[in-house]
Amino acid sequence: MINLEVLKKVVPGETVNRIDKYEQLKDITMKIKLLAAFFLTLLALNSNAQEATAWRNGTDGLYPASGLLDAWPDAGPAVLWTFEELGQGHSSPVVAGNYIYTAGMTDGTGYLFKLDMEGNLVYKKAYGPEYTESFYGSRGTPVIVGDRIYFVSGYGKLMCMMESTGEKIWEVDMVKDLGGSVIKWGYNETPVVDGNIIYATPGGKNSVVAIDRSNGKLLWSCPGKGELSAYCTPLLFTHNGRKILSTHTESHLLGIDATTGKVLWTHKHPNEWSVHANTPIYYDGDLFFFSGYGQGGGKLMLNEDGTSVALAWTTPFDSRMGGAVLVDGYIYGSGDNSREWRCINWQTGKDEWTSMEVGKGVTISADGKLFGYSDMGELVLVRATPVKFDLAGKTRVTIGSEQHWAHPVIHEGVLYLRHGKALIAYQVK
Repeated sequence: MINLEVLKKVVPGETVNRIDKYEQLKDITMKIKLLAAFFLTLLALNSNAQEATAWRNGTDGLYPASGLLDAWPDAGPAVLWTFEELGQGHSSPVVAGNYIYTAGMTDGTGYLFKLDMEGNLVYKKAYGPEYTESFYGSRGTPVIVGDRIYFVSGYGKLMCMMESTGEKIWEVDMVKDLGGSVIKWGYNETPVVDGNIIYATPGGKNSVVAIDRSNGKLLWSCPGKGELSAYCTPLLFTHNGRKILSTHTESHLLGIDATTGKVLWTHKHPNEWSVHANTPIYYDGDLFFFSGYGQGGGKLMLNEDGTSVALAWTTPFDSRMGGAVLVDGYIYGSGDNSREWRCINWQTGKDEWTSMEVGKGVTISADGKLFGYSDMGELVLVRATPVKFDLAGKTRVTIGSEQHWAHPVIHEGVLYLRHGKALIAYQVK
């Protein structure tokens, strides 16, 4: 800056005033540039930290909602709209912004679907071959992060697509590029996104991987036990400041340092068909794991730094792929070989109640209530209480096709349910 007090002694006042205004403008310009740089940096940081959508709303099956119906009329909740052109598949819907996304298959080709909130098609974009070996169609759920969509096909293609158009930006073949194997019923995984990292499970020598979501480049790989993948969407959680990724492979539950890819611990948990489709549940330093075909589950206690686990208790609860929810200290869900619906005490592992009033299936929760979708096509409302199986509503899903397997989603008082070719919107508020 020019010293104006010295300048006043040697130049006319008018000139000094002009120089003073110039210096003031220069100072203002510099401040504007600094503010612009600050906001651009903030924007960039915000872009990198955009919140990703997630299967089962963060894998725990708990949806933020209030004021939902305490009971349903005899005919069930009102159907707002249906979209019946999804083709074959079991992909759950996901809501981001003012749009709904899912995937389906027609004549062997997989398509990404984007709908508006009234069920109108925005686009249908082909992404490549989809699974046609058994139980045809799409499996995983799209993940939306800002202007990008991430998705895993039944054949193990991990893709990044433009949200606005569905155009593919990059693709990683988890079989050819990472040494994985297409398992009996195809890859059935929703990728987990954290900041600029995608976590996925090719299986084999690169059992679990971390990938740069901007370009598809491998950041680290973890050999785990060298086993095949097992239809499981991983759980990412923070334990005493340490980010841990936990997922099932063929016969083991893995605990992996999410920053380095180092195996922290493993826990053996096989079943007859190596199907472990349920994401574990973490709460208060403990981890609940469970799988079907009679195998059951249990709770692991993590040590302080998350490098080891000890078994606290086991349970016969053996959900095959319906998930479970933890509500106010109790686990709710339905079994497989043991078909009962159960309420399990988180602390003790003991059953508070069991019920066979509804068929086995999927469980999610919102507003202190359970929403179940059985493999017989029953959609039910159950009050979440350890006292009894408190059924408050029941209807039958007749729209759609094939298996009743997809996990429902609740968003702003509407329950969205995929049944094969159909997406159904129910008013539950």
